[in-house]
Amino acid sequence: MPTLRALECLVAVLDAGSITEAAAALHMSQPALSHQLAALEKEIGAPVLERLPRGVRATVVGRAVAVDARTALAAAQRVVTTGRATARGAGGHLSVACAESMTAGLLAPVLRTWLRRNPLVGLGLTEAASADELARLVESGAADVAIGPRPTRWTGGVEVIGVEEIVAVLPLEHPLAAYKRIGFEQLRDEPLVHYHPDNGLAGWLDAEAARRGVTLTAAVRTRQAVTAARLAAAGIGVALVPTSALSGGSAVVRRLRPDLARDVVCLIGTPSDVLVGRFVAEVVRRGIPLPAAVTAALG
Repeated sequence: MPTLRALECLVAVLDAGSITEAAAALHMSQPALSHQLAALEKEIGAPVLERLPRGVRATVVGRAVAVDARTALAAAQRVVTTGRATARGAGGHLSVACAESMTAGLLAPVLRTWLRRNPLVGLGLTEAASADELARLVESGAADVAIGPRPTRWTGGVEVIGVEEIVAVLPLEHPLAAYKRIGFEQLRDEPLVHYHPDNGLAGWLDAEAARRGVTLTAAVRTRQAVTAARLAAAGIGVALVPTSALSGGSAVVRRLRPDLARDVVCLIGTPSDVLVGRFVAEVVRRGIPLPAAVTAALG
């Protein structure tokens, strides 16, 4: 296969009409340029230039391949231009995956700032119900970066965004609202707004309760932590939700006893990618915001 350098030499000679002038324009010696042309002619199997007493001109074969040679050189230049533009946020496409419960509270503010600063970067968003699903999206190349809880297995690049607390959400008049903190033992006989098995919170909370000798009872199950908090506020039952799923409103929020928390991380498919690195840095810089109303409720 001909090299780009050989094609560049051919185009330069055709434009200049002279090997001497083409070599000067490319800052090459004439023997080096002639070597590139000879290699090209050997690859094609026919001469591309006709040597004249004064200068050179393209053969029929040379004219035929010149168009494709120029196209190839232009495409190669676009590769460099696109790569540089993407690195500085002036182009490219970024695929982001996020835990469903974190899209609105954690990711949306980052996206708002990112898209304003990088208007030429296309962005795709995929939501997932579990940390392990997020890991699979990055491993398969379907996502460049994923934001969510730490998965059970992950060997790739990772940046910790922060630690997210799990809290109890109760209706205003619920008897447990009188307590400043709520233990799992107090939830033993309580109907819970629990999670669908597809949501990683379901198994994790069941395991944490089992460690304390408690079996959680689901009154209803949902895939979304945001929905769980709203159903609890509506009086369906107690919900255990991450703080990123809270938005204030008419509900009681109580810390657990003892504290229950999980890491929130960025899973990175290609840590060396400049565009991905800039996006991750913005996510980590912002951290895990907590609405003022929730901060006040937690004391």
